[in-house]
Amino acid sequence: MSDVLLSRRRFQRRLMALAAVGLAPMGALAQAFPNKPVRLIVTYPPGGSSDLMARIVAQKLGEHWGQQVLVDSKPGAAGSIGMEFAARQAADGYSVVIGNLGPAAVNPLISKVPYNMERDFIPIALTATGPNILVVPAASPHRSLADILAAARAKPNAVTFGTSGPGSMSHLATEMLMRQAQVKMVNVPYKGGGQAVNDLLGGQIDMMISDALPVVQFIKTGRLRALAITSGARSPLFPDIPTFAEGGVQGLVAENWWGVFLPANTPKSIVDAYHAGLVKVMADAEVKEKFAGLGVQARSSTQDEFRAFLGSETAKYAKLVADNNIKAD
Repeated sequence: MSDVLLSRRRFQRRLMALAAVGLAPMGALAQAFPNKPVRLIVTYPPGGSSDLMARIVAQKLGEHWGQQVLVDSKPGAAGSIGMEFAARQAADGYSVVIGNLGPAAVNPLISKVPYNMERDFIPIALTATGPNILVVPAASPHRSLADILAAARAKPNAVTFGTSGPGSMSHLATEMLMRQAQVKMVNVPYKGGGQAVNDLLGGQIDMMISDALPVVQFIKTGRLRALAITSGARSPLFPDIPTFAEGGVQGLVAENWWGVFLPANTPKSIVDAYHAGLVKVMADAEVKEKFAGLGVQARSSTQDEFRAFLGSETAKYAKLVADNNIKAD
């Protein structure tokens, strides 16, 4: 056996011994992952908020690691198909998913899904939050949240609101509004937010609480009027839009959010590599700017913070779903 081969084997044995007591040089161990392209699973179709954010994160994470991070869309069933697919992947770090409020918290409350968030996933980090905006057509007589509520109180079930389906954020946020303001309005469900926005523009429905991306262009051009935003305080992305609390409806906070999950049983060293990479990526000025352009704020968190956040969001919407008997189609 050559001296070179003997030296190499001695070095490998030393690394293994050091790793056992947590003293291996970080550079030597970090080279183990990733050493091939990584797949970033998205639970919604290409072109939407989740897909666009995933592509931004994939590029930056790939640059950080020196490996390709490829976006793989697995849409369907309001995000549940993608989450199920992610849950069935090998726990080796080479498949990871961006999940959001729908498939990670709400879908398991309103339908039977083929995955369990606590059993099948490791939450890594919160990556973004985004407010929702109550909008009406430019020709609407309602110029404030108070106007909408006055109309709803004067004629119960006369005001119509669009949603992108049962359990969607547009649906849940409006249920919150009706509960907090003690009014009754009529839900007009659509198969997607785009269809609802189109009918709102055409005046077929009276209002909608929408995520920012589909409506912000129409707010800027004056085709839609923004009356209130669902964040707890005025959003730095939309500083001119008052909160629901400012409009007299206290306690209505309903934001979209996105976070990264790995399959259960992924080794801690890989989990730590993801968390460190995401913290770096989400602090990047270019990422923050691009996310802001999508109407969301780039975030980062510890694993414990994300796990606690997921628990609190699930509990909040569990009560809303139960109180209003919300079920998937």
